Amino acid sequence: MTVPFRIPTTDLDYCLEQLLEHKPPKILPPETIQQLCHTLKTQLLAVPNIMHLQSPIAVVGDIHGQYHDLLEIFQIGGAPPSTNYLFLGDYVDRGYYSVETISLLITLKLRFPERVFLIRGNHESRTITTNYGFYSEVLNKYNGSADVWSYITDLFDYLPLGATIDGKIFAAHGGLSPSCQQLDQIRALDRFREIPHDGIMADLVWSDPDTEIMDFKLSPRGAGYLFGLDVINKFCHDNNLVQMIRAHQLCNEGYTSYWNGKCLTVWSAPNYCYRCGNKASVLEILHSNYDNKGHSSKSIDDSDDNEANDMTYEDYEDRFDSSKICLRQGVLPGQFFNIFEASPENDEDTLKGKSVNGINSEEDFASNGDFFSSFFREKSRKQHVEYFL
Repeated sequence: MTVPFRIPTTDLDYCLEQLLEHKPPKILPPETIQQLCHTLKTQLLAVPNIMHLQSPIAVVGDIHGQYHDLLEIFQIGGAPPSTNYLFLGDYVDRGYYSVETISLLITLKLRFPERVFLIRGNHESRTITTNYGFYSEVLNKYNGSADVWSYITDLFDYLPLGATIDGKIFAAHGGLSPSCQQLDQIRALDRFREIPHDGIMADLVWSDPDTEIMDFKLSPRGAGYLFGLDVINKFCHDNNLVQMIRAHQLCNEGYTSYWNGKCLTVWSAPNYCYRCGNKASVLEILHSNYDNKGHSSKSIDDSDDNEANDMTYEDYEDRFDSSKICLRQGVLPGQFFNIFEASPENDEDTLKGKSVNGINSEEDFASNGDFFSSFFREKSRKQHVEYFL
């Protein structure tokens, strides 16, 4: 039986220093990763399969080891604890810095447990990470040892499967399941295991919306389903929801809105795999003070405000209540996709082909106060669908 305990704040801030103050970021020692994972597992035992969260909150999609782009997210959206974050999974694989990315997120979750929330994606899996980069990266960075991969993939079994925001919005990594009509069916699942190939748990992390169908259809991914308008309408009606937010699909513009905002995809890995050229976004939710009658059903394509497509975060003094941006982005009132480009530091990594960091030195760095927020206070704020595993 695991015994819950807490890591001192000063130790967590020391971990943040190692990751943030060095280029390339320092990898944490295996014994540190083991302690972080053990501590977080004991805390996640008490967390339900579907977390109950409140706005305001920023929702982040797939990151896939693109560490520098994760730092961009904190620069444009604000650093914890000043901003609440819900991450929708797929933290590792494909990018050069999966180890550093998941290490930072674990540390932030422990440092700010009521501000940072993590759910599970289809890549939070032993099978997937063995084949798509994370396992090999760990071997390269830890002198051939797979211990860190084992610690982190064991932790993945403890991550929640979804969240509700203000009791009106359901967030998950992928989509809906023909085996699940009620949120209570998700709450009753035994999540503390590897993601199975089929069933509700698999469908939550693998499924995708499809505007060409009304019901369910087998997914071309080989796992999960495609789901249509009738499916999401019934699911929202039966569970007193107004919207589903998910990630899982590459979007050229960084986001996709389906069915006038009934379902939103947020994608947070710009220039995916350092070659796709796509934008990325963070979905900011300030409030949910609306109902179905208050939300316009006018099509996005009916708008004459084409310039709204190019609007950025800075263009709005009161951006969340702008009817123009709601119409153009296909979001509900109180929501805004904050769109960003890839970090310039990715270019250097791509040119040098970095995939392995250097060996940590023996330096010690003392840490005091809220190091993470102070790090970012010093920084300046800077509907195409693809099926990827």
